[in-house]
Amino acid sequence: MAFEAAYGWGWLVELLEDYGFAAHLVHPLRCKAIASARLKNDKVDAATLAQLLRADLLPEAWIAPLQVRQLRALLRHRVALVRLCTGLRNQIHAVTADHGYDRPDAAWTGAYWTGPGRRWLDELPLPAVSRQVITDNLAVIDAIAPTIDHLDREVHVRAKADPRVKVLTALPGVGEFTAMVLLAEIGDIGRFSNARRLASWAGLTPTVRGSDLAVHHGHISKQGSPYVRWVLVQAAQIAKRHPEFAASYQRIANRRGRKIATVAVAASC
Repeated sequence: MAFEAAYGWGWLVELLEDYGFAAHLVHPLRCKAIASARLKNDKVDAATLAQLLRADLLPEAWIAPLQVRQLRALLRHRVALVRLCTGLRNQIHAVTADHGYDRPDAAWTGAYWTGPGRRWLDELPLPAVSRQVITDNLAVIDAIAPTIDHLDREVHVRAKADPRVKVLTALPGVGEFTAMVLLAEIGDIGRFSNARRLASWAGLTPTVRGSDLAVHHGHISKQGSPYVRWVLVQAAQIAKRHPEFAASYQRIANRRGRKIATVAVAASC
């Protein structure tokens, strides 16, 4: 049975498998027979999917096993909470800056949400609403912190039990969490015949527009998992200083700029 990738499709896969049906998840960007149709409704789309499936022309997306999907959910949950805390901290910075306060002194290198930083925040003469924003943000950060710590411990335990993590962390810039995200988001690495195909799936390769002898390379496609791109670019920030990548990074940076060079390192990690 074929169905389009949509919000909340996981339960349908489990339901079909329980009843003994083979689930076929349609790749939404590659199914141009539906995307380019003039008449588009559920009945017509279903008939088109049935015809493509019958002719073995259905562009399918990989259905990750439940265990992999659960690991993805765990890691994405941790990422969401950390990003939430980051947003709250940035808001605290914005509130203090709005009233002309930057840091206690020029030598200050700490954070506002640590002990000395919080004492400094408490002493600032702020209006009532600004004070409430800072107090509320710090309260939410404090409430989320134990959950993030618990998730970090759980991820660490899972990482220690997976020998693939040890292999991945040998790469420059790849830490334990980055390795776990790569394993969860990529899933079965056997789906890709080479590193170039993996980079293309992750959206780290440039788009190509060609006609006759003219070929134009554009920006990276940004298709595939945004989490893979994110962790690889983060890893590239460190890997670009490693002897294995430093020369190529500098060469591309001199010609195309540091951002493009960093993405190039991420694609080759």
